[in-house]
Amino acid sequence: MATVLRPILDRWRFFALVISAAMLATAHAFQTFGGLAPCELCLKQRVVYWVAGTIALAAMVVVRLPGGPRWREATCWLLALGFLASVGIAGYHAGVEWKFWPGPQSCSGGGAVTAQALKDLLNGAGQKMPACDQPAWKMAGLSMAGWNAVASIVFVALSVAAALRERGKA
Repeated sequence: MATVLRPILDRWRFFALVISAAMLATAHAFQTFGGLAPCELCLKQRVVYWVAGTIALAAMVVVRLPGGPRWREATCWLLALGFLASVGIAGYHAGVEWKFWPGPQSCSGGGAVTAQALKDLLNGAGQKMPACDQPAWKMAGLSMAGWNAVASIVFVALSVAAALRERGKA
């Protein structure tokens, strides 16, 4: 297993960028092709991947600058913190879906689509966001937020492993 992970950990900043892009592409595919509109908390989960991807891209540049190799370990720790934020937001969202705690009031969603709601939308009224406590999709008992939390835990672990691998290399 260690030999399989070695190339990934050695290029973790690149893989973190690819992973972030893939997670965003997957979310957008569910929205565009699956017709699953994101709720407020779904959109916050996407922000984390935009930030992680930006950190990864910037880190790829920084470590190649003169004196940059000394930042290799720190960039992996920074990515770990970014993915840890993803664990927190996705875990919170999954907890809201499981009714462990209430979600934000702004994310209560609405009821069924009515003719009046469609008329209001056509007249310029805003569209209601889907409810955060109603999972739009589940697989093996976990919603997209739940799977995102699981994936993010793996990304944190890989970031930590990459940081520990970088220790002492600079």
